[in-house]
Amino acid sequence: MSSPDANITLLARAYAFAAAQHMGQRRNAASDEPYINHLAEVANLLAYATEGNNAPLVAAGVLHDILEDTETTPDELHALFGPAVADIVEEVTDPPGLSEVDRRRRQIDHAHELSPQAKLLKIADKTSNIRERFVHRPEGQSDEQIREYIEWGEMVVAGCRGLNEKLEDAFSEAFDASLRKYGG
Repeated sequence: MSSPDANITLLARAYAFAAAQHMGQRRNAASDEPYINHLAEVANLLAYATEGNNAPLVAAGVLHDILEDTETTPDELHALFGPAVADIVEEVTDPPGLSEVDRRRRQIDHAHELSPQAKLLKIADKTSNIRERFVHRPEGQSDEQIREYIEWGEMVVAGCRGLNEKLEDAFSEAFDASLRKYGG
């Protein structure tokens, strides 16, 4: 088990690296908020769900989009954060070059095969994304498109359930509220 000081250092390094790598990136919603806000929310959900007892998972939450959305390589991630963090990030990273339809289908089909930690990360990520759609309507999207996204998120999470009631409840609250808002 890592010491509290090592855990704080790991998390501080993860936040600093993610902030630098994602600099200038924005979320897709009308709010145009900095992308780091999404990463912080995912990490916060994971810290809450694990009662602060899984620093590598929380760090992976901060870094979960780094391979898809930046020039960071898997080797660089391993060198900087070690396998305990990098392996989780790699597990939730979609292969490059997939169409949106194929990416969504793959996430549904492979959710049940993820490690327990990767499943928790998927639930936290989908919770954050659905919460964002509840608060800020994505520009140019109809209610139907938003409902399709929300329902897809639920199909991914269905393959990840059974590990953490607190996290699953947070997802269910976001899912239910968003469906009510967008006519589901």
